[in-house]
Amino acid sequence: MSGSAIPTLTTPRLILRPPVAADFPAYARLMASPRAAGMGGPFGPRAAWGLFCHDVAQWALFGHGALMLALPGSGECVGQVGINHGPLFPEKELGWLLYEGQEGRGYATEAARAMRDWAFGTLGLATLVSYVGPGNRRSAAVAERLGAALDPLARRPEAGDLVYRHSAPLRMPG
Repeated sequence: MSGSAIPTLTTPRLILRPPVAADFPAYARLMASPRAAGMGGPFGPRAAWGLFCHDVAQWALFGHGALMLALPGSGECVGQVGINHGPLFPEKELGWLLYEGQEGRGYATEAARAMRDWAFGTLGLATLVSYVGPGNRRSAAVAERLGAALDPLARRPEAGDLVYRHSAPLRMPG
């Protein structure tokens, strides 16, 4: 499914839209902060740009990638959700991040649910994983709210990561 158009998804409170260059400054601020430690950061501008471009390039390479979380009324970008893959990820990963001050509103769960359901329905995936740093209780709680279960046998990009497995609903024949 590589080379497919980047979708726009909507939820009751969010628009999940393709990234644009104007999204980079806020993304770079997050990636330069201590909050990026769970993603291998903090990162300087050059590395942050590479990660941002990686999120966009995955759409052409794999038919999935990142979408930005925008508030419908103002258009304010409050974070990102995506399906990650490629040589840096042992499996297709459902990941999310929120910008400072946007936590605790349910945005990550709402966006991740929409992206997960899109991946299961549109891509036909049977499973996804979420890699969570061992100290990141908020992201672990999002994975648990989505119904994911810890998979201690799954491969992981970093030895200490927790791996939460999301499974597609079973389809009934007929």
